[in-house]
Amino acid sequence: MYLETNGIIGFHPAATPQILLVVNGHGWVRGDSEKRVHVEMGDAVFWEAGEEHETRTDTGLIAIVIESDELNPSQFMPSRA
Repeated sequence: MYLETNGIIGFHPAATPQILLVVNGHGWVRGDSEKRVHVEMGDAVFWEAGEEHETRTDTGLIAIVIESDELNPSQFMPSRA
């Protein structure tokens, strides 16, 4: 996915478990709370199925999004929570 300057993927529920992997640029994400979490190249974010979330960037962001009912990030991702 490619987000241009001031890009946004509006607040919506994840249809299935989902990973957002930032490969270029930076921005922020948020879940159900209003707390914004900064993300940048190399960061990955996991959303559970049904979890509401949003992604925004002021300067542009490129990410890979992987969606699958089989995702279990605890097998391969350290947690920053």
